[in-house]
Amino acid sequence: MTLTYVYADSVAVVGPLATFAEPHAYDLCVVHAERLTVPQGWSVIRQELDASESGPSHDDLMAIADAVREVASNVPGEPSTKSASAELGRRGHLRAVPS
Repeated sequence: MTLTYVYADSVAVVGPLATFAEPHAYDLCVVHAERLTVPQGWSVIRQELDASESGPSHDDLMAIADAVREVASNVPGEPSTKSASAELGRRGHLRAVPS
């Protein structure tokens, strides 16, 4: 199970194991997930595991396949299809300026 805190709402959410790392998220074994207590004034939302779903869904598998295809299409050593102007742009408050 994965425990996620939402400090602004004083809520702890315990649900299925997360597939990616996130701040304020912690993986717990089943025993500790069941024993979890929260500070006074907080609430707990528990999302139970669905026994009928014993693996990744069709959408999950397609997302993984698409990610693998994307990485495979960017073979090192081959010229990139991106133009130089595509690499220039805003990132947050900074902007890349061509030399």
